Amino acid sequence: MTIHLAAFLIAGNAAHSQVLWRHPRSAPGGFLTLDYYKRIAQTLERGKFDLLFFADRLAVSTRFGGSHRYGVAHGDQDATRMDPLPVLGAIAAVTTHIGLGATRSTTYSQPYSLAREFSTLDHLSAGRAAWNVVTSVNQGEADNFGLRETLGHDERYDRADEFLEVTHKLWNSWDAQALLLESGSGRYADPDGVHAIDHRGTHFNVRGPLNIPASPQGGPVIIQAGSSHRGQDFAARWAEVVFGIQPDLARMQRFYQDLKGRTGKFGRQPADIKVLTALMPFVGKSKAEAEDKRAQHNAMVDPIVGLSTLSSHMNVDFSAHAPDAPIDDIQVAGMQGLFGLVKELSSEGRLTLADIGRLYAGGVLVPQVAGTAAEVADWMENIVAQQGADGFVITPAHLPEGFDDFVDLVVPELQRRGQFRLDYEGDTLRSYLR
Repeated sequence: MTIHLAAFLIAGNAAHSQVLWRHPRSAPGGFLTLDYYKRIAQTLERGKFDLLFFADRLAVSTRFGGSHRYGVAHGDQDATRMDPLPVLGAIAAVTTHIGLGATRSTTYSQPYSLAREFSTLDHLSAGRAAWNVVTSVNQGEADNFGLRETLGHDERYDRADEFLEVTHKLWNSWDAQALLLESGSGRYADPDGVHAIDHRGTHFNVRGPLNIPASPQGGPVIIQAGSSHRGQDFAARWAEVVFGIQPDLARMQRFYQDLKGRTGKFGRQPADIKVLTALMPFVGKSKAEAEDKRAQHNAMVDPIVGLSTLSSHMNVDFSAHAPDAPIDDIQVAGMQGLFGLVKELSSEGRLTLADIGRLYAGGVLVPQVAGTAAEVADWMENIVAQQGADGFVITPAHLPEGFDDFVDLVVPELQRRGQFRLDYEGDTLRSYLR
């Protein structure tokens, strides 16, 4: 049993933790500098992580109170998000093994330009590129791209399915041996090995071929995080890594079995997808020290900051709802699977909207595990052994040193148990995931 590890990042002030930028161990303003991300990536590579990936969104939060004012004033999850692809290009130059993932939206991108971006990253990183596929959900993004309203849930996925069909055709439009580089004869490439795709569809008309030869992986590793029924079908068809947020083992198991059970209808095997569940670890030399670290982090949580991000994720203005009341049974146009979890937790724990805001600001419902390296490793080992996940997306409480305790303490413990690689094996990110 080999545990897979990914790191969750945002090229900005927050991650799942929205107090990250305020944490006393974080570097003020460091998230706007290249050295900050280089340091993080080199730490993760020292820890033999499969990959790091950057979540992204294309707008500041504007749903809470109908304005950007609160999210920007208090630094919610969308207050700053730099474009992750240039950041990954710089990281590629100072790392040699770790996979490099960026989020791009199928709602506000075009297949040809996106295929070029990820083919370029795959070449420059020698086969380490990954694309975290999202369908954009909130009104702020629609406003920035000239749309009166967001696309409907199923329409977003219809477009995304065709988008993936087109990008895969483009990545395959150069045969692996088509690039010749015969300087003596002057033959650059074999034109018979380069193919127009002539795609004509509902959403896209693309002639092709791509103007970049086949990359080391033949296209990036596909990451997906959909948790609605339609989102899970999409992941079962396309994804190689699925990122999930589930607060307990029972829900992790349910998600794991449901997703892997869908692969057959798309001609795939359950093992073709690695399910990685989110974890925010607080590691100490003693349980008490780890608990103190978690308490310090959570003491800074502002529930209204969480509600600002929740409003953005769900495309609903939660400022219009009473904070001391349970969440109403409302319809959301945003992340429906995640909102289903919000409603479940609210009902089971008799949580108010403010309680949910506090959980959301502290970690967007990601489970927090505090303990010694052995205790955190025990928790992780049990989740994988009980088929709750194939591995974990580690999310930090502070940066740029927020992964150090995990890399220096938990990774060696997992290695000692034979649960994690001692070194990278294989030449590409895709090879690490087999």
